[in-house]
Amino acid sequence: MSQNFYRRIGKRLVDLAIAIPALIVLSPILAVTAFLVRIRLGSPVLFRQERPGYKGRRFRICKFRTMTDRYSPNGELLHDDLRLNSFGKFLRASSLDELPELWNVIVGEMSLVGPRPLRMEYLQLYSAEQSTRHDVMPGISGWAQVNGRNSVDWDERLKMDVWYTRNISFRLDLWILWKTISAVFGRQGISAEGCSTMPGFEGTQQKIAS
Repeated sequence: MSQNFYRRIGKRLVDLAIAIPALIVLSPILAVTAFLVRIRLGSPVLFRQERPGYKGRRFRICKFRTMTDRYSPNGELLHDDLRLNSFGKFLRASSLDELPELWNVIVGEMSLVGPRPLRMEYLQLYSAEQSTRHDVMPGISGWAQVNGRNSVDWDERLKMDVWYTRNISFRLDLWILWKTISAVFGRQGISAEGCSTMPGFEGTQQKIAS
């Protein structure tokens, strides 16, 4: 399978061939997880947020919520670390919170493999090279996720995203999917040191200097 054909047609076919059966097979796990999220973390069960997709186009990512709605005495929402309880940490460590994104894959907003869709406000902070991470569909897992996940710094993570967009292939995607299973069960790179996940992106050193 040529790289060009895989980019244009093959990748989408692989996404559908895997995501649709996966959603059906995993539906009991999704149902149980949704029930436990409602009991342990509250409502709504699903967390939806606008993220930049292919070419930066907006879409709403769908995940299980992992935080409670805890407020300070003056009515302000508490910091993420204080709203992330043990059950929320388990959902993130096991990646169960990501399972609803299979629907994003099926409707064509995401791929199984690609750079993770980050926050909308990061778009203006990327360098021209870093922006090329949006030349492919965002993914549930990606090259950066199987090579350190949240434990690597932003510069390195974005370099890996750009590398993936230039080297995308059927074989590489299969390798990433296989490594994803290993990373999930090994609970590797769940968070950066001193953070519940990873600190926010503030631009690369090169971008800031300019």
